[in-house]
Amino acid sequence: MSDLIITKGQDGKLEGFGEKGRRAYAKFRNLVSEMEVGETLGFSFRMPRSPQHHKYTFAKLAGLFERQELFEDFDRLLEWLKVGAGHCDLLPGPGGALVAIPKSINWEKLDEQGFVEFHHALTDFLWTQPAQAALWPHSKAQQGYDNISNWHRDFQTS
Repeated sequence: MSDLIITKGQDGKLEGFGEKGRRAYAKFRNLVSEMEVGETLGFSFRMPRSPQHHKYTFAKLAGLFERQELFEDFDRLLEWLKVGAGHCDLLPGPGGALVAIPKSINWEKLDEQGFVEFHHALTDFLWTQPAQAALWPHSKAQQGYDNISNWHRDFQTS
């Protein structure tokens, strides 16, 4: 299997991105042009991640990390949020009980649509009372709600 990154050139036509991409795209075009009637060719593609959306999401998460009271490590917060958002696999643990293992949101492993879905699930999770109670264990329910509301508002305007 070969990776192929394409872009639209100045002439409005598709072309491979970079020298390696140009070679791979030429091979792909040749495969398509040499196909016989009824012959099939399978391929998959992924929508590239938006750098702006990625930066925005991680800025929001950094802002949440600064406001919350539970986690002293950003990576632990992120793992907890992945599990809360359902972005995890449930596997049997040592005693047989299911254990949530967070999935990767790595740039290469998760396309933009998957990242958007993760972002929405993460936000939905943070609006729940259990999430707010965990992040601000010494606060009343209304204070947790207000904390998330203020955090959300602050990042809506930035």
